[in-house]
Amino acid sequence: MDMIYLAAQAAGSGGGGMEMLIMMLAIFAIMWFFMIRPQQKKQKEIRNFQNSLAEGTKVITGGGIYGQVKRIDISKNRVEVEIARGVVIEVDKSYVFADTSSLDAVQPAK
Repeated sequence: MDMIYLAAQAAGSGGGGMEMLIMMLAIFAIMWFFMIRPQQKKQKEIRNFQNSLAEGTKVITGGGIYGQVKRIDISKNRVEVEIARGVVIEVDKSYVFADTSSLDAVQPAK
């Protein structure tokens, strides 16, 4: 009942502009906390993984190919990935992501 009274009082006072601004700021803050911030954290984790790549690391390429890093060419920003015995492909370093199956094996199930 009090909410209806407060809403009627706010509508009658003519100060709707300030309330609208506060509501828009609240919506932006909620979007930032639930959408933008987690995405930025995920991108930072991926970038850190790509910068810490080492030979022998199991990876997944951007195209969904699983393999193991054989050589890293920092000057060309490329990674050679062995996808089968004797089959090596060259991939841009920014299209290499962590192999989640190797992460699942390390972390115990909850």
